[in-house]
Amino acid sequence: MDWVVDVAQFIVNEILSVPAYLVGIITAVGLLALRRSTGQVVGGGLKAALGFLLVSAGATLVTAALDPLGKMVQGSTGAHGVVPTNEAIVGIAQDRFGAQVAWIMILGFALALVLARVTPLRYVFLTGHHMLFMATLLTMVLATADMPTLEVVAVGTVLMGVMLVAMPALAQPWTRRVGGDGKIAVGHFGTLGYIAAGATGQLVGRRSRSTEEMKIPEGLRFLRDSMVATALSMVLIYVVVALVFLGRAGQDEAFAAFGDRSTGVGDYLMQAVMQGLQFGIAVAVILFGVRTILGELVPAFQGIAERVVPGAVPALDAPIVFPFAQNAVLIGFISSFVGGLVSLGLLAWIFDPAFGMALILPGLVPHFFTGGAAGVFGNATGGRRGAIAGAFVNGVIITFLPALLLDVLGSFGKANTTFGDADFGWFGIASGYAVKAGPVGGLLVLLVLVVALLALAIWVQKRVVLTGWDPGARRDAALAAAKEKADTASEAPGKPSGKAKPAQKSKDT
Repeated sequence: MDWVVDVAQFIVNEILSVPAYLVGIITAVGLLALRRSTGQVVGGGLKAALGFLLVSAGATLVTAALDPLGKMVQGSTGAHGVVPTNEAIVGIAQDRFGAQVAWIMILGFALALVLARVTPLRYVFLTGHHMLFMATLLTMVLATADMPTLEVVAVGTVLMGVMLVAMPALAQPWTRRVGGDGKIAVGHFGTLGYIAAGATGQLVGRRSRSTEEMKIPEGLRFLRDSMVATALSMVLIYVVVALVFLGRAGQDEAFAAFGDRSTGVGDYLMQAVMQGLQFGIAVAVILFGVRTILGELVPAFQGIAERVVPGAVPALDAPIVFPFAQNAVLIGFISSFVGGLVSLGLLAWIFDPAFGMALILPGLVPHFFTGGAAGVFGNATGGRRGAIAGAFVNGVIITFLPALLLDVLGSFGKANTTFGDADFGWFGIASGYAVKAGPVGGLLVLLVLVVALLALAIWVQKRVVLTGWDPGARRDAALAAAKEKADTASEAPGKPSGKAKPAQKSKDT
């Protein structure tokens, strides 16, 4: 039976865990269902895969650009603790649970397709690496209860299948408000943070203008270019942090942040400038990749909608929302990171001494991707205030949840790393404490959890998504009323209105 495990692991590790392959294959299947020519099928599938590779390349550049900054932030603040990194914790777990993870991922995806077919939740989750992360999390949590392997796979399959269709549905009202006209959904396990950001925007930003409507002086109009604005902002952040780190740690330690490539203070500062510019390039690559994917995948999904899952909506990675509010991405990243720093201070000052909670250092990569997306969601419902406050809330969420998650990961809780995104936190915590109820009680609690989650998602889909509820409608009405009031004031007596009055008709005519 070893060959069966080998085949399953090959499919997961070499195909399904690579978003480019998964999206390329599904795009090709959709084009086949539309009965396109061989050239169109091959070209469309390849182009969609290349789009994801562009996103991946941009993400790699972002990670490389942020790594030295993370070292300098840690050195400047003197903080030590756990750095949430999905890839790291998954790599550690693969040695022990590779086969279980493989089967949970394959069977969970198959169950999700069945659920998409037979329920109103017509979402197809296409973010392969996040499916791998979730399968690993569930395996680790269930294994701590000493479940038999078959039971771990069966329970994990059900939990994962429901998550893959439920989370895109729960976020869809806010995703549709962001853009895409409901033709796309977010398939990324930071959903709780995005919903919280959108809801926060509704609370704080009823009359706040969009981040994309910022009035920029004529001399600063070049900042309207998102790539330029992002790069310049990151250059400023990098230089400030580099100077603080240099003053606190000294030249030897500061120069080591760039791999000892710096030959002097001037070279050290220019290295910081270059990393900020590299970050701007990385964001531009990600945005181009997202546009490439949308250009091929959304039309191809018509075929899947018609033949496999009627009314299917592709659920894609978080950067899919970046093009809808590019200024909000940068604002969200910074605000989420600040939320992480504030939360770190609270952990160190209150929660670690009182409850022994781990110190969660704010990882710049999760704060960029989830914080940037949270900024877009907050801006959609609350403008600039919503982007700032919503992303800040996301930063708090992805700091406290990983600290609580460590308690249910068993021996992996001491690995100095953990899962970083919001849904891994809350779902892992809920599942972990459920299995502590015992072999029978744990299964019953998990059953209640999964049924409740599926029922909630179906209710949201029927009563909220399909009815067209708009979470930003009150803000639109408030902005329209404010504009009307301003227009009325400008036409008050004694002020020229700019409009000619119609000639009064004569009674004789």
